Amino acid sequence: MKTETKLGIWMNYHTAKIIEYTPSNMQTANVESSFSQEVKQESLSRSEHIMNNKEQQSQTSFFKELAAIIKQYTDVVLFGPTNAKIEFFNILKLDSHFERININVESSDKLTDPQLHAFVRNYFAKSL
Repeated sequence: MKTETKLGIWMNYHTAKIIEYTPSNMQTANVESSFSQEVKQESLSRSEHIMNNKEQQSQTSFFKELAAIIKQYTDVVLFGPTNAKIEFFNILKLDSHFERININVESSDKLTDPQLHAFVRNYFAKSL
C-alpha cells in the first residue's frame, strides 16, 4: 500500500507557497511566475497583444511547474485569495495523470507562514 503524502498549495497568479503536510515540522517553499511587473511593462510598451501572450505563456509555465510537484502526492489542497486555484484545478481535472490524486479547492485570504501551516494542518486533520 502506498503511503499517503499530503500537500497544501497557497496560490495566486504570481506566487505559490508549497507546504508539505507532516505532523511535526512543515516547511514552505516558494514557486514564482516568470511574469513580473517589469516583464509586463516591457511587453505592454510594445503592444497589449504581446503582453497578453507573454502573460499566458508565463501562466502556463507556472501551472506546469506546480503540476510536476503535485504528481508526487496523494492528497492536495489548493487555496488562496484569487481564482488562480480554480483555474489550475480545472486544468488538472482534464489531465488523466491526476485522476488518482485527491485534489480539493478552498478559499483563504493572504496568510503568514505560521497561518499557512495552521491552515494545512487543520485541513488535513479534518480528513483523518
